[in-house]
Formats: sequence, C-alpha cells, structure tokens
Amino acid sequence: MAVRSAFDPKDMVFRHLGPTGLKVSVFSLGGWLTYGGTQKGNIVKEILQTAWENGINFFDTAETYANGQSEIEMGNALKELDWPRDEYVLSTKVFFGTGRKEPNTRGLSRKHVVEGLKSSLQRLQQPYVDIVFAHRPDYATPMKEIVEGFTQVIRNLNLAYYWGTSEWSATQITEATLIAEKYNLIAPVAEQPQYNAFHRERFEVEYAPLYKEYKYGTTIWSPLASGLLTGKYNDGIPEGSRLANHKDIFSNAVESLQKPEGQAKIEKVRKLSKIAERLGGNTSQLALAWAAKNENVSTVILGATKVEQLVDNVKALKLLEKLDDKTVQEIEEILDNKPAPPNTFGRSR
Repeated sequence: MAVRSAFDPKDMVFRHLGPTGLKVSVFSLGGWLTYGGTQKGNIVKEILQTAWENGINFFDTAETYANGQSEIEMGNALKELDWPRDEYVLSTKVFFGTGRKEPNTRGLSRKHVVEGLKSSLQRLQQPYVDIVFAHRPDYATPMKEIVEGFTQVIRNLNLAYYWGTSEWSATQITEATLIAEKYNLIAPVAEQPQYNAFHRERFEVEYAPLYKEYKYGTTIWSPLASGLLTGKYNDGIPEGSRLANHKDIFSNAVESLQKPEGQAKIEKVRKLSKIAERLGGNTSQLALAWAAKNENVSTVILGATKVEQLVDNVKALKLLEKLDDKTVQEIEEILDNKPAPPNTFGRSR
C-alpha cells in the first residue's frame, strides 16, 4: 500500500521553528476571535482547506479562544478533512482556562498544564499537539514546577513534542531555559508575541539576546495590528470589522484611533499603500511581507473569517520576494519607529 499524502507546498516558504528540526510555513492560520466565535461549522473547514491548498502546514489555537469552542470547531474541521497527521503542525495554549470557576482550571500549575492540555486534546479530537504554549507567565507558580509540567506532557505523556511561551519576558524565558538545563528538563523553543509594524520594541530589542543565545523561535500574532495595517480603518470603523465585532477587547484601540497618535498611524498606512501598489499588492500583503522579512520570525499567524481574505493574505509571499533593502528602508522612513538597540558603551563585538 502506498503512503498516503495530501500536502502540496506550492510556493510556500518554510522555516525551522527556532532551534528545532521542525519546519513551519512562514504564514500560518490561527483561531483567535474567529473559529468558535464569529465563525462556526462548514466555513471553518473551508478556510482550513484553503490554507492547506496554499501550502500552510501550521495551525494554532488555545484553550481560552471562545472558551474552548475554537478548539472544538478546528478539531471538527481537522477530523472531517482527514489529512495525514504527520503532514501538519498543530499548536494550542494553556493558561487562561475556559471560563470555569474552579481555581485549578487555569494558570501553569503542573495540574493545569497536564489536565488543561488533556482537555484541549479532547476538544481537538487529537492524540497530541506538536507544540503547546504557556499562554502567559504564571507569577503564582514556581518556574521549576512550570518547566517540570511541560517536560511531563512531552517526555512522559507524549501529549506534545515541543513547548513554548507567549508574551513572556526575555528574563522569564531565560530563567525557564536555565532551569531546564540545570535539572535535565525540556526547555521552551519558541515565543508567541505580538509583532507588527506598529508594535516592535519587545520583539526587536528585548528578545534579541534570545535569538542569538538560544536561536529562539517566534510564531507572531496580530501582524496587521488588529486590521489597522489593512487600511480598512482609514475612514472610520466599518461594520463587520474586528474592531466593530469585538468592542470589549479593542475599546482602547478604537479610542486611540480618534486621537492624534492614531491619526498619525492612519496617515502612515496611507503612505504604505502606495508602496504596496507599486509592488503589485495591497497594504495588508505589504504589512505581512514586512513582518515575514524579519529572519527571527518563524511564522506569521493569519486570522481569516472568509476564504477570500486568506487567499488575499497568502499573496504576501509575492511581495516578500520583492522586499529588497531599498524598499525596506523606504518603509522604515515612513514608519519612523525603529526601536533603538541597547547602549553597548562601545563594547559590542
């Protein structure tokens, strides 16, 4: 019997996830604010299938997304699509729980790391995930216990192959790594941070030593700054947009758009759109290509509510090829927000 294969990489670019041998598509698909929330049923399967057909092999969700419903919807879609399990990479995240009141159903205690992941796998209808992320740092749990918990789900229970962090500080990531080395435990391999043309400081400056010292990977979220970098908010907040549909989450963003700072960002987006048009694309594609251009980005997580939206976003691959040094410099001049590196006092190598 021939080995069953369903995946065609097309023109997709693949990168190693940090120091590991695992390869992920430079554009991936996530379920935040979409699957199990505004999008349910057949549309979820259609979008996942479209991602797959465009060479995407990495899919991301979390226990807290729609209080577990995102995992359920994506799990149902994956079961129906029935792709060979060794041909796609799946991640979820534990920390926030699913809205239950019992105190051990959230955080990063060994109990919740193990049982939270087991619950996620039930919702996903999967025997394991490739990567499990600590969705936030847990200041109430000793770091050694956290690292032990993630080591247990990988080494002893075979519920995951790798673990990572999300919105941890560089200091916390370093502490976890050193504890893993000291006690023969498994260290995290990747961070899931916010990163886009308007949100750069932590990714480019704080995490820089992690890339150099540990070859730490990144699976970035919000590459379009919650839609601001698409240009859709240039003339107000349209109905059906992310800011309109999730006013509770984005109230600060909505308010900031009315202020001089927000208006200045919109003016920058207008200028970026001219570069995008010159390169044969649109503003969204340029913003995605700009993020992917950074060599420390392992994958850019896309969020899509429509098939057409995902197809359009993946076309950023063509702009990625066209982003030469001159164009990148032109973009930097428009953004005018490149973070300054730390002062080395003349002692850099």
